[in-house]
Amino acid sequence: MTADSTETLQINRTCPYAPPDQHLRLLREQPVSKITLPGGSPAWVAARYEDIRTVLSDPRFSADRRNPNAPRLNGEMGPSESPLPKMLLEMDPPEHGPARRAVVGEFTVRRMAALRPRIQQIVDEHIDAMLDGPRPVDLVSALALPVPSLVICELLGVPYDEHDFFQTHSAQLLNHTITAQERQHSALELIIYLDKLIKAKEEEPTDDLLGRQVIKQRESGEVDHGALVSLAFLLLIAGHETTANMISLGTYMLLRHPDSLAAMREDPAKTPGAVEELLRQFTIAEFAIMRVAVEDVELGGTVIPAGEGVLTLANAGNRDPEVFADAGSFDIDRDARSHLAFGYGPHQCLGQNLARVELEIVFDTLFRRIPGLRLAVPDEQLRFKDDASVYGMHELPVTW
Repeated sequence: MTADSTETLQINRTCPYAPPDQHLRLLREQPVSKITLPGGSPAWVAARYEDIRTVLSDPRFSADRRNPNAPRLNGEMGPSESPLPKMLLEMDPPEHGPARRAVVGEFTVRRMAALRPRIQQIVDEHIDAMLDGPRPVDLVSALALPVPSLVICELLGVPYDEHDFFQTHSAQLLNHTITAQERQHSALELIIYLDKLIKAKEEEPTDDLLGRQVIKQRESGEVDHGALVSLAFLLLIAGHETTANMISLGTYMLLRHPDSLAAMREDPAKTPGAVEELLRQFTIAEFAIMRVAVEDVELGGTVIPAGEGVLTLANAGNRDPEVFADAGSFDIDRDARSHLAFGYGPHQCLGQNLARVELEIVFDTLFRRIPGLRLAVPDEQLRFKDDASVYGMHELPVTW
């Protein structure tokens, strides 16, 4: 394959816990390549770990998704179709730095540690309900979705009794098989909802992330209503969908590796390392990170011309043998913390500390309280989210 190939990028995984075979071949043979996206548009892909880190940290690559040359998968909204002001993940310097600094303090390690008791309570309550209910149980609906949804709702100050509404629409936004019009409808429904929520907080600020942002902006000048709606939109979607999918996928992976699970049960100090390895293995937001070259950039010996889009194949990068020995194996004792599952550089995931805390608490508590947990159906009956921009599982039937 050459840099000018028109081969179409594969989206679906042939193995539930590995990148598409094509991505691994690109990593080996042509880590910087020109390719056709499923929607028919051309783009460059970067598959090697160091090249991906360059794309995500070099200011010669713009994060502005509204650039008409930004890579788009089938069904994604075009540059003129987004009804929101720019979100954090779309900003370049100089606007990105101040916008991120305004909210990053809400996600420090210290603040997340303070949330641990409440997250533990939420997890225990949902496991209580599992133990008291009928078996088998779908772990996705019983635990994986409600826990991060409730946590992010409390953090942002969003009423949890309306979670079905935003879960439905956020799932639509991440579904790459629907049309741009369907995606835009779901976006507008969420924006109308969040617009009312932010207006209420502007009238009477609450002690939550969004309420504190209102107060902070008011103290330094005027409240930027549109920016707050945009921030709430981003955090609400990113704060529950990704962690929910990692809970179900991580549980599935640990059940498939009983020796690793036994080691975690014997020594809970291994759980943080296991979480990092699970994040590396699945890299669920693989197609969420894209850039546009603002000038000619040499990447891995290939020149990316100014104005052309680059999609990073982080799942392949997390299998790079130059960085992770025996990269295809699942090893909870490896040092995997440098993985790319949360991105890299100035746009690295704001909520990564929250995600880590939630995953650690869920896995420790679930397998301690239900030591006999096992799959209730054969592997071949499990349905994985090959239709979504964020990978995961539709259901995970378990019993004990």
